[in-house]
Amino acid sequence: MNKINLQQTLIPVITFAIICFIWFGPIQISYIENIIISIIIIIANYIEYKEKPFLALGFQREKFTFKSIFILAPLVALGLFAFYVFVLVPEITKLTGAPIDYSNFDPLRGNLPTCLIALLLMWSATAFGEEIIFRGYFMRQFVKFFGESKVSIVLNIILFACFFGFMHSQQGITGQIVTGIVGALLALIFYLRKYDLWFIVAVHGFFDTIALVCIYFGLA
Repeated sequence: MNKINLQQTLIPVITFAIICFIWFGPIQISYIENIIISIIIIIANYIEYKEKPFLALGFQREKFTFKSIFILAPLVALGLFAFYVFVLVPEITKLTGAPIDYSNFDPLRGNLPTCLIALLLMWSATAFGEEIIFRGYFMRQFVKFFGESKVSIVLNIILFACFFGFMHSQQGITGQIVTGIVGALLALIFYLRKYDLWFIVAVHGFFDTIALVCIYFGLA
C-alpha cells in the first residue's frame, strides 16, 4: 500500500459514503445525480489535492487534442459499439436466456426533441458523470491505496466493472453483465492511455451517441 496520511484516507471514505447515500438513499434524483456526485468529487479532490482537483481525476491538458478527441475516440467508440452489438449482446443473451430490457428508451424512438434532451444528459450525466465517478475517482483512488501492480490493476478493473454493471440493473441481468464488460473495457483503455480521462469521456460519449441514433431509428 502507498504511504497516505489521515486526510487522504478520510476524504475518500466520506466521499464514497456520500455517493452511496445519493445513489441508494431515500431521495431519488436519477437524472442529475451523477452531475451532483461529480461536483462533490471535484470538491473532495480540491480539498485533497488543493490546486489540482481535475488533474487528479485524469483531465490532462496536454492530452486534449483534436486528433485524440475527435478522430481516435470516435473510432474506438465505433469499434466498441460494434463489439457490443455483434458479439457481447448476442453471446451474453444466449448465456442468460434473457434479452436486455431497453424499455426505458421507448420514449426516445422517433422522438427528436426528447432525443436531443437525452443527448445532452448522456454527455453530461453519463459520459462525463460516470467517467468522473468510476474511472476518474474510484479507479484512481484504488490505485492511490493499492498501487499499480498487475494484481492490483486487474482487481481494480474487475471490482468497479461489477459495480458499474450493478448500477445498470434496470436493463436486467443481461444488461448488467454486458454493461459490466463494457465498463471493464473502458477501464482498461483508461489504464492503457495512462489515465487520460478526456479520451475515455469522449469514447463513452460517442458510444452513447451512436446508441441513441440507433434507438431513434428503431435499430435497437
